[in-house]
Amino acid sequence: MKHSVLVIGLGRFGSAAALELMSLGHEVLVIDKDESRVNDVAPDVTHAIQLDALDENALKAVGAGDFQFAIVAISGSNEASIFATMSLKNLGVPYVIAKAATLLHGTILERVGADRVVFPEREMGTDIAHTFSIRNVIDYIDVAPGFGVVKIKPPASFVGKTLRELDLANRFKLTPVALRRGDEVTVNPHRDDRVAAGDELILIGLDANLEELDA
Repeated sequence: MKHSVLVIGLGRFGSAAALELMSLGHEVLVIDKDESRVNDVAPDVTHAIQLDALDENALKAVGAGDFQFAIVAISGSNEASIFATMSLKNLGVPYVIAKAATLLHGTILERVGADRVVFPEREMGTDIAHTFSIRNVIDYIDVAPGFGVVKIKPPASFVGKTLRELDLANRFKLTPVALRRGDEVTVNPHRDDRVAAGDELILIGLDANLEELDA
């Protein structure tokens, strides 16, 4: 299902979100008070407008309240992100995601109506910390305390073997979620699927067990 999404703030986080939303086929309006940032992104989004998000009347005039979703990705000004979030909810946006810099900032965003608060820098730092203890890691997603999903380049000892032969569930208490080979992804791979050089293996399990892959 395609949605209309408003993105306010074109720093690294906001720009990346807007471009990814476009690649997924959504309608995206981006807003920033910096004209150069707006011009940089304008060719790649549905609409781009230079606007000060502190001006609720201006947000109303561009139809901000008509959007199904909004992302407040303002960097460098907690006041601006709080005000923009509050204005969007006042204008009737059903679902607002707001970027927070600190826990206090996040708490205030929730109190003024944010439906979801994200901490990109903290979350990225947490994920990167896990990559130091997991061999051949490409990416890590924290699922719960001490529990995660990891995408790895299979070690040489895995190459040429089937998942049945690797027996990851019994050896490491890990569950294979997907196997990627080039642009092809096999979800819930069969135990007879064979791991090849260049594959990417996605596993889920306890962090302590994921770290055992280094053995």
